[in-house]
Amino acid sequence: MKPGLALAALGVVFGDIGTSVLYSLQTVFSMENHAVRPTHGDVMGIISMIFWSILLVVCVKYVIFVMRADNDGEGGILALMALVRRLMASHKGTGVTALFLGIVGAGLFYGDSFITPAISVMSSVEGLTVANPNAEKIVLPASVIILTLLFLVQRRGTQAIGKAFGPVMAIWFLTLAALGIPWIIRHPVVITALSPHWAILFAVERPGMSFIAMGAVVLTITGAEALYADMGHVGAPSIRLAWFGLVLPCLLLNYLGQGAMILVHPDWIDNPFFRMAPGWATIPLVVIATIATVIASQAVISGAFSMSSEAARLGLLPRLGVRHTSKSEGGQIYIPEINWILFAGVLALILIFQTSSKLATAYGLAVTGTFLLTTTLFLVLAHRAWHWPMWALILFGVVIGGVELSIFSANLLKIAFGGWIPLLFAAAVVTIMTTWRRGTAYISTQRQNDEGSLDDFLDWMHEAQPTRVPGLAVYPHPGRATTPLALLNNLRFNHVLHEHNVIISIVVENVPHVRHVNRIELVDLGRPADGIMYIACHVGFADSQDVPKALALAAATCPVLKDHLDEAIYYLSLVDVKRDEPRQGARMAGWRKMLYIAMSRNQADRTRVFRIPRTRAVVMGEAVNL
Repeated sequence: MKPGLALAALGVVFGDIGTSVLYSLQTVFSMENHAVRPTHGDVMGIISMIFWSILLVVCVKYVIFVMRADNDGEGGILALMALVRRLMASHKGTGVTALFLGIVGAGLFYGDSFITPAISVMSSVEGLTVANPNAEKIVLPASVIILTLLFLVQRRGTQAIGKAFGPVMAIWFLTLAALGIPWIIRHPVVITALSPHWAILFAVERPGMSFIAMGAVVLTITGAEALYADMGHVGAPSIRLAWFGLVLPCLLLNYLGQGAMILVHPDWIDNPFFRMAPGWATIPLVVIATIATVIASQAVISGAFSMSSEAARLGLLPRLGVRHTSKSEGGQIYIPEINWILFAGVLALILIFQTSSKLATAYGLAVTGTFLLTTTLFLVLAHRAWHWPMWALILFGVVIGGVELSIFSANLLKIAFGGWIPLLFAAAVVTIMTTWRRGTAYISTQRQNDEGSLDDFLDWMHEAQPTRVPGLAVYPHPGRATTPLALLNNLRFNHVLHEHNVIISIVVENVPHVRHVNRIELVDLGRPADGIMYIACHVGFADSQDVPKALALAAATCPVLKDHLDEAIYYLSLVDVKRDEPRQGARMAGWRKMLYIAMSRNQADRTRVFRIPRTRAVVMGEAVNL
């Protein structure tokens, strides 16, 4: 393991959980009209709940156990879903359940992605009000300006800025520790809050209030899913080293420091994080906090890009206009559609809620739902693939699942106060994914009927001997079984066939990456003299779908391709989806058909997705009724 990767992990992975200190305790003491009081018992109980939530959910569940469930090095709920489906291929029911859980988890991730940038940036800018209460009027416009610039810069990539993310976040975490230590020294009794008896005592004496407080305590662990989702960027060992070596100690010191400060100054609960700093340090602290929240927001946005790209390749979303912003790092991508949808949602949330404390009422429900889904998929994997003993499964499910279920239940109280917003976003994503998957399955069946068998076409061509013209024609096509529509229409309309023809399929495997040496599969169609060959290019769901590069790899072992690759013409099969007349027992509801058709017609240009030169692309096809 390279130490540099541990430093990089600070910037890539820990932005969300590292900036939760800005608003977590402030939210706890502002809920239900300050129902949680800054008394010794309440403060010690809250700090104890925070510590044990971090220990059980982040340390034990994610860092120690769940990060072992990597899909060829990749993490996140979609990667976990793909891993379970691959390992459980013989259990059809398990695969379908895993697919559904993965789709719902992805939807909840998107729902959470709208809130994280808004609450993070606003909470940092609100630090200005500690130095000058009159600065409250500039918090909203300043937050809008910062976030607008952040989303505008996405199209240029973040490679140059990203190099500074790790060192900046290292400074941030050391700052957190430096803020907490003096207050702990001043009131060392707060260290005893690490004992679980304080959390238990708080729950026994004030059960209703402790349950409500769990809805705010979850803010301290909202970035836990990122530890797993971003594992592919820096690797599990680097994340573990950075977490246990720096992040966890600094976070605990800061939370203990905030607790000690509140015990000394009970009236400082309006913004406890910025109250910790001496007066002269408030403005510098606001500056570094703003930078840290921008980094945290960037991590969430990049995560949304990565998940969207993976979802499209897994057949859960339409083709997206993925743009690679780095020549050396394949994972650095930009998706315009996702970027501007996120920006619109973030801007709307800021304008609706206007303060981070109000935003916190909508925050947490989506991410706790994702926690539960990840735990469920992990237990399925541990049971079916790793063969854990039943006692271990029950212990993990009761302890970890019990804590997460309690937190999730507490967050259900937020639904009426804004928690419905991320659920609405999540429901929209789930609807889109299920509609796209169902519609694509139906259209594929219809398309196969129209295309006919490739073997039958080859038999006909061998007998008919159509007119040939010089050159190489390349037909990207889903599979080997049927004939590309573009090939059929080229013969139908132009009455000619090229001397050399290649049918190529990009086969997306249930793994993140496929090595170049294992990608190309040349399939013998039986009649080399016919001038038609079939190539299957196997890629992972995190790999690019570059058709010219696939042909170049195949050309290494195929002289015909090597001699004619520079003159290749690419024929793309177009399927124009039209809505069929409403009828009894239709496979899809009318509104789903309209949604699918709208998505189908607004997909990304396939020349961009397949990296095909526009000047050598021809589109041919026909209409298919849905």
